[in-house]
Amino acid sequence: MPSTDARTLIHTAVPTAIAGVIAIAIAAGVAGGKGAIGAAVGTLVVILFMGLGLVVLQRTAKSLPHLFQAMGLMLYTAQLLLLFIFMAAFKDTTLFHSKAMAFTLLATTLVWVAAQARAYMTAKILYVDPDGAKSEKPQNAGSPS
Repeated sequence: MPSTDARTLIHTAVPTAIAGVIAIAIAAGVAGGKGAIGAAVGTLVVILFMGLGLVVLQRTAKSLPHLFQAMGLMLYTAQLLLLFIFMAAFKDTTLFHSKAMAFTLLATTLVWVAAQARAYMTAKILYVDPDGAKSEKPQNAGSPS
């Protein structure tokens, strides 16, 4: 994974993990141990789903750059759908507090998206290929007079 990709992943995962720890503390205070477990599950699911999506999107950008935008839209739609399915599947569970998990999923997803947007806005990513500037065409030396 190139350094800019790893940096983007770190700049999105760390704020999400911090928000998850805060959510775990709040859920533990409000709903007890099951609330903390639900918040921890929600945080791990968001970091896993969004992290894998970011890796897939970055690999797609490198191998198929013409499909990058369409792949990004499809990927975010699929991620949100998978998060919804996960919430629906564990709605009535007794393993953990489902509302704590749902609120943590929402909060950490919003933090992930905001952190990812900030990481891309502040990244110094070249949008012009420096090696592509050396073309094989002769340079125009000016007017022939």
